[in-house]
Amino acid sequence: MEEERITLKARELKRYEVIKRVLRKEVRQESAAALLELTSRQLRNLMGRVREQGAKGLVHGNRGKPSPRKMSEARKERIVMIMRSRYPDFPPLLGSEKLREREGIEVSRETLRQIMLEVGLWKRRRRKRDDYIWRERKAQVGEMVQMDGSHHAWLEERGPRLVLMGYVDDATGRFYGRFYDHEGVWPAMDSFRGYIARYGLPQSLYLDRHSTYKTSRGANTEEALRGEKAKTQFEMACGELGVMVIHARTPQAKGRVERVFRTLQGRLVREMRLGGIRDLDRANRFLEDYLPEFNERFMKAAREAQDLHRPLPKSVVLEDILCLKDIRTILDGYLVKWGGRIFVLQSPSLSVRRQKVLVLEDKEGRIRVRYKGRDLEIREVHQPPPVRKTQPVAPLKPPVRRKYTPPPDHPWRHTGLF
Repeated sequence: MEEERITLKARELKRYEVIKRVLRKEVRQESAAALLELTSRQLRNLMGRVREQGAKGLVHGNRGKPSPRKMSEARKERIVMIMRSRYPDFPPLLGSEKLREREGIEVSRETLRQIMLEVGLWKRRRRKRDDYIWRERKAQVGEMVQMDGSHHAWLEERGPRLVLMGYVDDATGRFYGRFYDHEGVWPAMDSFRGYIARYGLPQSLYLDRHSTYKTSRGANTEEALRGEKAKTQFEMACGELGVMVIHARTPQAKGRVERVFRTLQGRLVREMRLGGIRDLDRANRFLEDYLPEFNERFMKAAREAQDLHRPLPKSVVLEDILCLKDIRTILDGYLVKWGGRIFVLQSPSLSVRRQKVLVLEDKEGRIRVRYKGRDLEIREVHQPPPVRKTQPVAPLKPPVRRKYTPPPDHPWRHTGLF
């Protein structure tokens, strides 16, 4: 048998050496098949090819030949031209989706990534991974919802910088969110109202330690008397709704919502660019249509089918819970002070003088004063009524004690001896 000069891979070389020993009757076929992890039939087929072609019989016939599925240069140049002109900063996965949806070009993510690497439209990225303890997802929908705000140039240079208030169900990764111009108590309450209207009340919210969700002040008198710690307005609202608030200590602890934000920052920004979104209202309308498709693609099935979201009781009035409120005292003149504003009671009665009342403020700045479950009629005043001043009374001076000199006819001057 004539040997040919050919470069064999490690596995092919091993097979070639063993088959030569089998052909020389040095090794039995059963032992050789077990050594090479082949069946007896596969071994006999390889032995026949080695007899006919030598070492070349172990080499695949397509080695060194171009793949019949290789992309043509014309098609490759067209993809590069489209990516440069329309999607220059799109990542490979999103780029392959847009090529299929908008251009009618079917190309896999990996193929597009290799093309983009070749022409310099993409760079290999290695992320530094920190050590952390992995936590298993919750088993049921609504058991825990991670909430956070993402500050990002969502509209790029086309519009103002926005904050995406997002909610991610820990069990499934389902996302709900709305855009706002800042992260604070009103965006938190308004977005939570929208979440409740769509899915119901979750069992718990997992939050960071932003000042909206966690306060550093000490307990006031009312809280101290109840034996409670100081709470923010948002924490108090969640407590009234029966939603437990859990505060994360590290960003990794709420990694699910952080990863969804990172995905949206790569996808949603470019989708809104293609849609020409330039302002807050249009961004929220776009988000309503975009999120169902996003969730359908990325959310996972929960381990258990039960949904722990609770419907909002009919007796609960969200306007009385998702608002700013605190206790105030009715001052002299039947005045109530709140946030630098002064209100006077209309038609007050003596029974409310110096009483504690609950002041509520909604998102539009409307104020209500509630006493024993009843809203009192109030009117805002810009100057408090004048307080009658009394003249100060001069302090009493002690009388001047003068030396007493008895008169000449005083009895003690007469002893009665004469």
